[in-house]
Amino acid sequence: MRLAAGRTTEYAAGLLGLDRTKVSNMESGVRAISPERIRILASNYECADERYVEALVAMADVGKRGWWQQYRGSLPQGLLDVAELEWFATLLRSYQTVHVPGLLQLGEYARAIFAAALPPLPDSEVELRVVQRLRRQQVLDRDGPVEYVAYVHEWALRMQFGGRRVMREQLHHLCQVSERDNVELRVLPVEAGAFPGAGHAVLYAHGPVPRLDTVQLDSAHGGEFTHSEAQLAKYQIHMDWWQDHTLSPQGSRDLIHSIARQL
Repeated sequence: MRLAAGRTTEYAAGLLGLDRTKVSNMESGVRAISPERIRILASNYECADERYVEALVAMADVGKRGWWQQYRGSLPQGLLDVAELEWFATLLRSYQTVHVPGLLQLGEYARAIFAAALPPLPDSEVELRVVQRLRRQQVLDRDGPVEYVAYVHEWALRMQFGGRRVMREQLHHLCQVSERDNVELRVLPVEAGAFPGAGHAVLYAHGPVPRLDTVQLDSAHGGEFTHSEAQLAKYQIHMDWWQDHTLSPQGSRDLIHSIARQL
């Protein structure tokens, strides 16, 4: 908003009576910002998009109480950002080619993934990540749960993270959770052949207003976030492709049950 108005951090700092470092920390999400300050900045930045401003105000109103803040200083910032992104989203869509989606993982499955990290994580760090990942799943169970559409490649369902028993339990869990009204799980069978993208995991979070849409990409060095109009348009096309080429929810459950019986 500030950049669109052609204003500097010094200008914003003067409006709020703060030093520029604190303004930079507010903009990057490290420091909390109050609803009143958002309205002051929006007014002086001549932002006429009232829905956008009110969506930011609503986020600021609960930012200090976000459960993910408990992990600040203990986990990488990217993990906290993903949790916050999911919490404020109105619709989540993701596709996975190697792992079961994080929002649908059981503890033992998640533990096997984190334990495979290089360089190896201490056991205490693995457990902290597992607990935080499981807590993220409350967005599916809370009052006013988020709608979630998950696309998964068949090979992600065949990789035995944690061994046969863990994977079998994980597959049964996928079938159960996919029966929820707010969860749609679709599988891309291997017979579908090539698929778009570089094989990395992608999360598309729809915000309360389109200007707050954000895409998160997994990488070996942590999550990357993008919200440029061109990138959002590209990943919307990707998500539409997966919707068109994956099995139906019931067909996906049938395939998952079949894979589980083979374990």
